[in-house]
Amino acid sequence: MILYDLRCSQGHKFEAWFKDSGTYDQQAKRGDVECPVCSDTSVEKAIMAPRLSSATRKKGLEHDSLVPRSGPGKERASEVAREILDAVGKVQKHVEENCEDVGDKFADEARAIHYGESDKRGIYGEATDTEVEDLADEDIPVSRIPWKRRKPS
Repeated sequence: MILYDLRCSQGHKFEAWFKDSGTYDQQAKRGDVECPVCSDTSVEKAIMAPRLSSATRKKGLEHDSLVPRSGPGKERASEVAREILDAVGKVQKHVEENCEDVGDKFADEARAIHYGESDKRGIYGEATDTEVEDLADEDIPVSRIPWKRRKPS
């Protein structure tokens, strides 16, 4: 899965997840990518923030080609990275508070909800890449989001 920062022709910025870059290209060409603010389908990729691995964060957010090792750019890159991590944490908290954790039964439950065999509700859990691909092939809408594992209390 890949997350793109997008911008419509009216200047609205938003994010969307896609299976891969080819999927984005196909959907954008067909006009299936729509601005959530104004419904404009004239959408293009915007400049994106770098993806930082956990190993990179442990090294103080230094990445060989994306984050300067010193100077004013380093402070701004670190600030942006913290903002991204904070936003991801807020999304995770919202999902945990408003959706049901179905664990490793995610694909089965998403399928049951889609086909009306289970009550419609927000769920989250775990699925293999193959399970996610199978759901996409069945036109069952799912999204992957970055997830920080909580330490057992």
